[in-house]
Amino acid sequence: MGLIVQKFGGTSVKDAERIFNVARIVTETYSKGNNVVVVVSAQGDTTDDLIEKAAEINPNPSKREMDVLLSTGEQISISLLAMAIEKLGFPVISLTGWQAGFVTNSNHGNARIRKIDKERLNLELDKRNIVIVAGFQGLNRYDDITTLGRGGSDTSAVALAAALHADLCQIYTDVDGVYTADPRVVKDAVKLDEISFDEMLELASLGAQVLHNRSVEMAKKYNVNLEVLSSLEDKPGTKVKEVTKMEKMLIKGVACDNDVARIAAIGLPDEPGIAFRLFSMLAKSKVNVDIILQSIGRDNKKDISFTVPLSQKETAIKCLEDVKDLLKIQDINADDNVCKVSIVGAGMQSNPGVAAKMFEALFEADINIRMISTSEIKISVLIDKEKGKRAMVAIHNAFDF
Repeated sequence: MGLIVQKFGGTSVKDAERIFNVARIVTETYSKGNNVVVVVSAQGDTTDDLIEKAAEINPNPSKREMDVLLSTGEQISISLLAMAIEKLGFPVISLTGWQAGFVTNSNHGNARIRKIDKERLNLELDKRNIVIVAGFQGLNRYDDITTLGRGGSDTSAVALAAALHADLCQIYTDVDGVYTADPRVVKDAVKLDEISFDEMLELASLGAQVLHNRSVEMAKKYNVNLEVLSSLEDKPGTKVKEVTKMEKMLIKGVACDNDVARIAAIGLPDEPGIAFRLFSMLAKSKVNVDIILQSIGRDNKKDISFTVPLSQKETAIKCLEDVKDLLKIQDINADDNVCKVSIVGAGMQSNPGVAAKMFEALFEADINIRMISTSEIKISVLIDKEKGKRAMVAIHNAFDF
């Protein structure tokens, strides 16, 4: 007998038919002698609908009250799924995030898990109950409800698997695994049998929406046995693990991220410490900076360009405006008509020419590169947003999958 954590996304529980489908998957796993903990997201577009309801009342509500509101979506899902499993004749109990012992910090809207108090979970598992936990939520030290931010249910599931030393954590989605590119954009995308934590983390951070990057970070840290598979088709998924056997693949995937803006500080003094002062101010404003490009200094001036998440564009601009005189910035430029296209693969560390092949594919597709960023297993380029899908197809076709 093993312990298996199963997570189901919003599309997997969007209506009664899908809920009973999830109940079947869960009870089949339970009937094989396993203890089962299930994590579910809010149904379908429930979270978006709740955000719209809030906007009707107050366009600028406090983050605390938004967490109180948004946490109700998952509570609907867990109770309905528990009812379906009850109807099938199996012992089950639903728990909110705080009933399941999730203790977080107080960063409302994007809270981090501090610990999981396992007492209630272990009590219910000892009774051989199927335990259904509301994902995406917890409680801070002031007993206020918190939510974990985008992709939070993935993180909840992996955290439970780590805390309970589960034998397997299965993330059920509306796709049947991790692909070399979004199959809705690239028709020849190939499903991977396995992918390393590092590669999956890069893909998740670069726009691939199968897993949230925080959940992958946690799975790597605690070596959680992780699998991505479909809740709609009964077929093997993709294993996410520390070491993979697929060394022959030069790259594992192509991703496109439209949630990006380019900011430029123009005409900075070409002197020591300017970059430090600029980016320390952005850090104090909690702006996440990604690709950075500094021009070669001329006439004692230089330009610094960088990318930020689209949601932080205005914060970054305001931060630069606040220090414009202090840092002697001549002009500030912002552009959100861009996207970031990336390739990821551990194989590129030991194979020269990967960047050249990627850039050749973009050249042949008549796509101009505006910025470039690299790491040991990743190459990212910033291009015009309207050319993102065409770039993905061109790059994917250039590599042997």
